[in-house]
Amino acid sequence: MSISERAQILQNIKPENVFRYFREICAVPHGSGNTKKISDYCVSNAGRLGLWCRQDEFDNVIIKKPASAGYEQKDAVILQGHLDMVCEKEADCDIDFENEGLRLLTDGDYIFADGTTLGGDDGIAVAMILALLEDSTAVHPTLYAVFTSDEETGMTGAANIDLSDIRADMLINIDSEEEGVLTVSCAGGAKCHINLPLESQLCIGSVFEMKVHGLSGGHSGIEIDKGIPNADIVAVELLKFMQRRFDFSLCDIAGGLKDNAIPRECTVVIESNIDYSEVISVCADFISEFSPSMTQTPLISVNKGVSEHSFNRESTDRIIEFLSAVPNGVVKMSDSIPGLVQTSLNLGILYCKSNELYSTIAVRSSDNIEKEALISELENISKNYGGKMSIDGRYPAWEYRENSRLRECMVSVFEQMFMREPVVGAVHAGLECGLLSAKINNLDAVSFGPDILDIHTPKERLDIKSTERMYNYLKEVLKEL
Repeated sequence: MSISERAQILQNIKPENVFRYFREICAVPHGSGNTKKISDYCVSNAGRLGLWCRQDEFDNVIIKKPASAGYEQKDAVILQGHLDMVCEKEADCDIDFENEGLRLLTDGDYIFADGTTLGGDDGIAVAMILALLEDSTAVHPTLYAVFTSDEETGMTGAANIDLSDIRADMLINIDSEEEGVLTVSCAGGAKCHINLPLESQLCIGSVFEMKVHGLSGGHSGIEIDKGIPNADIVAVELLKFMQRRFDFSLCDIAGGLKDNAIPRECTVVIESNIDYSEVISVCADFISEFSPSMTQTPLISVNKGVSEHSFNRESTDRIIEFLSAVPNGVVKMSDSIPGLVQTSLNLGILYCKSNELYSTIAVRSSDNIEKEALISELENISKNYGGKMSIDGRYPAWEYRENSRLRECMVSVFEQMFMREPVVGAVHAGLECGLLSAKINNLDAVSFGPDILDIHTPKERLDIKSTERMYNYLKEVLKEL
């Protein structure tokens, strides 16, 4: 598809103002850590609309729109979404996320990107809010549009944003991915980085590269209980399986790009005196033995590799034992909310560099005591194997609010518009509502959004009709508050 053809994508899809903004957002590179341009884009639109705006050094943006006529005495409302997206792509995709926009496609029902994540999480929130700020026919109280940066990599924007000049005690967060679900509580979390020192030696044997792939991946919070195999964990099981068959030294292991995404691929490089054909045979035996217990069967590609160094036997054993000791997946389900994961963790990033093994693990829990206990467990495991652990991206759980005028209004409007009850619940993922609630006393918050499927993967797609319904729903909620 040519550049001119791609420019036409979304032009005739309703609501036109929402999808015009979404198209423009997708044309601006805005991966986590690369949000200055998208932040400036929001500031530029505020200036074009003649609205008060504040931008900080973290790329956070706040825009204020006065109330509609007759709504001046109504309580102000914050509309909030995040500016960054998770940048994942297929192996054969040549996009440069740092400098290129997304290559949008549509089949008439869904919008998706060619070979990459779409960033509907959370670009559609930014698009809906900007469209509302522009919409002169919308009826609403005073609005504060709050756009935060780097939500996907630790919520640093929300953690550092100054909300002291905002006069509002209700917040509508547009960062949920299922229509008809109103989220009113979420897990807290943290990122744990463990570095393990290693000793290397010169390679004297044959080198083989084994790539675990063919897995779907997924969101490390929302989909942690879906049985999606973690490629890093599969690779560790493969190494343990090989240990029982032949001697080898590990040269390298690398899997996963984001702590908040379940790894889809992991590559292992080993040195051994074994024959190439026998490596293939052992990998086939591994798949045969382990695939019946997996919800998805991984593929393992075996090739002859190149490496000047390998880790000595003690370091190789220590890597495998350490990674085997690290828990992964669901730790505990909620006792009070059926089907909700309460505590989990995800080994999301794994690689070797300069005689060290680097790993990043995302910890989540709606129970702050359990979260801290799991972090302490990881720290003890790290110490047992001679590693060092650092922690960042800590964020609090967003606790359920017994009395909520905003929730009651959103439930009532949903029932009137769609003739069914919405689901009111919690989510095992990080939402910025917890951090923002800590900055505004007695903040009443609810999160919602349109249907977005397979987020954080190249299969991500945004439901067009759902987006239209949820945009109209948001306008009606603001009218009724």
